[in-house]
Amino acid sequence: MLKKVGWISVISLLIFAGIMGASFGNEEDATSAKGNNKKVENVIYMIPDGFSSDYASNYRAYKGEEVVWDSHLKGLFTTHSADSDVTDSAAAGTAMATGEKTNNGVIGKDTNGNNLETILEKSKQHHKATGLVATSTITHATPAAFATHVEDRNNETEIARQLIKSEVDVLLGGGMNKFIGEEEGGNQEDGELMQKAQDTGYILAENKQEMLEQNIDIKKDEKLLGLFADEALSPELHRKDTEEPSLEDMTTHAIDQLNQNKKGFFLMVEGSQIDWAGHDNDSAYAMSDTEAFEKAVQAAIDFAEEDGETLVVVAADHDTGGMTTGGYDQMELNANILNDVTATGEYMANQLDEERSNVHEVVNTYTGFKLTEEEIESIETAEDPKLAINHVVSARSTIGWTSTGHTAADIPIYAYGPSAESFSGKLDNTDIPKLIEKAMKLK
Repeated sequence: MLKKVGWISVISLLIFAGIMGASFGNEEDATSAKGNNKKVENVIYMIPDGFSSDYASNYRAYKGEEVVWDSHLKGLFTTHSADSDVTDSAAAGTAMATGEKTNNGVIGKDTNGNNLETILEKSKQHHKATGLVATSTITHATPAAFATHVEDRNNETEIARQLIKSEVDVLLGGGMNKFIGEEEGGNQEDGELMQKAQDTGYILAENKQEMLEQNIDIKKDEKLLGLFADEALSPELHRKDTEEPSLEDMTTHAIDQLNQNKKGFFLMVEGSQIDWAGHDNDSAYAMSDTEAFEKAVQAAIDFAEEDGETLVVVAADHDTGGMTTGGYDQMELNANILNDVTATGEYMANQLDEERSNVHEVVNTYTGFKLTEEEIESIETAEDPKLAINHVVSARSTIGWTSTGHTAADIPIYAYGPSAESFSGKLDNTDIPKLIEKAMKLK
């Protein structure tokens, strides 16, 4: 009898636990649904150009601990362009800004040459403040795709003219030469663009200190144009030797300025040079610029956490280099040794003498590696010493590469804040701006 009563009690407890678990589960689902229905006032759209899941894995090994975006992983998305399985940044940026596919090389236009409306332009129509931040020239493919419309991504002087005309409230990055006239050493045939910018309300900042001192008044239609280098900003490994702001500096300052607008804001932030490191197969460059990007993401999430009405979306445009996590027939990851590398492969290659007799001295100075005779010879005899140095460094760190171009790998997407769960599952890059538009209720 006691045994029978005991089993009845156990069964009753299990049923009760199941009911309570379901109840709590429903409450959690309801809370999640409520969060998804909550209007998003601000969006910070963060694009680590060229980044993929193997970059994420190697960066975790490089850092030695969890990364800020790890707990916010939502899904994967495909990246093909309208005319190629492997996209370039122009077509990918256009898809991520407009929700429509286009051909490689094209910015903000469809395959028939018609202008496509971007998520930034829709945000402006709803009286939100807008901003673009990049470590490339601000006229480069990804930032350009959010506010301009050109047939050829290489037409950066036209992109500069359109950026000023678009009146994006905050523009921060490199590319001064794209805005100034030929008589000043720049690329603009019409030397009046900077005057037009000032007439439109832009205040210019040329270094980190000037940027931090400029607190614009958006209510008075003031805007900020920060151009911190003639071309792209320096790689993160060399930024400390300049007066340029970090990506975190630019992100934080942009948020501070745009947050003045009571109707909210849209900000796109690109970690541009992760892609360039991938093209060079430069593992240390890739990891250090990913580290700089993580600091910017942390700043965005810190703001969103305090604000409560901000959605942060982190999604790369494509993979670059076909990076592998591990390789060379080794069963270990050594990405952490890249923390001691202090220069890009390009910088090291530029320090070689004409005969390349100082290979060991140069590489040892900036990596701490004692090169083998085989490694020295591979650099001395290479057609491209930069790539040879990077392959030596990558082999030491057990990071492999399959290409110096882009690949068609699926890309992870991370999201934090209201409507974050909307980005779950298998997506295409064209889905992202549509989901952002829905979250911001821009229709």
